[in-house]
Amino acid sequence: MRVEVALAIAAPVAVAAAWLLVRVRGVSVWSAMGVTLGGLGVLSLATGEPSAGPRPWLALIGGVLAGVALYAATAAFLAVAGRWRRLGRDARELYGRRRGVGLEQALVASVAITAPGEELLWRGVVLGTLGSVFAPWVAGLLTWLGYVAANAVSGSVPILLGAIVGGAVWTGLAVWTEGVVASIGCHAVWTALMIVFPPIHGERG
Repeated sequence: MRVEVALAIAAPVAVAAAWLLVRVRGVSVWSAMGVTLGGLGVLSLATGEPSAGPRPWLALIGGVLAGVALYAATAAFLAVAGRWRRLGRDARELYGRRRGVGLEQALVASVAITAPGEELLWRGVVLGTLGSVFAPWVAGLLTWLGYVAANAVSGSVPILLGAIVGGAVWTGLAVWTEGVVASIGCHAVWTALMIVFPPIHGERG
């Protein structure tokens, strides 16, 4: 079995296990996801599977703009749907996990490690491996479904919604641009904005 195939099979299980540690054992989300996705990102790069695509600089610009648009859409959605008690509670709990973690530390863990690692894994290795068997958009759909399933283990409504919507955007960008640069740019910008400007009342600052 090729290394990238083995990684594509085992990595989603590892991500789900990391969420279980956070949910059941109370492990810090910053540590669990940073170590897991950072390590899986490095392994993904080592396989050589993730591709930058044919026009990486253009893809990066498009990804950054898409990240800003996704943040605006997220903020607009939460301004209305945040009144749903379960969503509002889970969102505040998610942001509450940052207490005791400095802004710089949170940005490094999420923007520089977790987001790129997640993209290199899912939109790099998993999508690339499935793309060697299925048509691009079929591979994208399967990648998205696996991504949503792994993150659903978190038991958090905001994480699940982020996986559904964000996962669709990032997977679509990767399929469209034939590489991971756009999805990394989008994911990193969206994550940075969500941390610096939380779209949850009372969580800013």
